[in-house]
Amino acid sequence: MPITVGSQAPDFTLKSKTAAGLKDVRLSANFGQKQTVVLFFPLAYTGVCTQEMCDLSAGLDQYAGLGAEVIAISVDSPFTQEAWAITNKITVTLASDLNKETTKAYGVLFPMLAGIGDTSARAAFVIGKDGVVKYAEQTATPKDLPNFEAVKAALAR
Repeated sequence: MPITVGSQAPDFTLKSKTAAGLKDVRLSANFGQKQTVVLFFPLAYTGVCTQEMCDLSAGLDQYAGLGAEVIAISVDSPFTQEAWAITNKITVTLASDLNKETTKAYGVLFPMLAGIGDTSARAAFVIGKDGVVKYAEQTATPKDLPNFEAVKAALAR
């Protein structure tokens, strides 16, 4: 069961791979400065995930205009995420939860996706500047996308 609106968001420090090398992505770095949209997605190089991240990349200015940073998390390695991002021109910050600790902390572990193993479910959270969850959604299936209009509405409040 995903963490709920009104709860303190579990902090995390995850690795992201860019051309400059590995870097830390820390949720609490945004506290007091900006809101954060935390997205969980199952796996890089899959159709729905690729479309979701490409669409988000094309609309990142909308989130920045609402005073938010978007961090997308999967259980892929940071090296896989980087290759996928380059191939598909994905500019959303991707963070690796290879050990699944953050996925579990947010309550969005999806067991045995397609019989290949545990992944992150598809989920969206809006975290306020104060570190409190303002919006929480886990989709019914990995093929369903979060309600991005509801995410933007939560950011605008």
